[in-house]
Amino acid sequence: MEKIIFIETGVGIDTHGQDVTKASIRAVENAIHYNSMPGIKDYLPEQSLHQMKVNIVLGVPKDQDMLDLEKIKAEIPYGEVTVDVQAGGLATTSGIQLEEQADRNDLMYIVNAAVQVGY
Repeated sequence: MEKIIFIETGVGIDTHGQDVTKASIRAVENAIHYNSMPGIKDYLPEQSLHQMKVNIVLGVPKDQDMLDLEKIKAEIPYGEVTVDVQAGGLATTSGIQLEEQADRNDLMYIVNAAVQVGY
């Protein structure tokens, strides 16, 4: 990315099921779903959303190899999307293990996201 125009951050949690993809998607949604960038085209080459580049930086506590990057990228409707996964976030007890929620243990996963938008 040549120039970053906008960065928004978010947090996503999967309380049961230990699904880092679900927590990551929630973190991206939390970062982008409360924003509107009506003037973004003015800053992009050719004033086109297709020229936009989006880099999603995720801080993931465990099971990074279980991430479905395509599902995470699909949360961004425009531009070229990349995902950078780093160790981070938090795995902490939910206080209970629920078999009916497909829990493998009593952990909940908390993922942090930074969504960088530019060109």
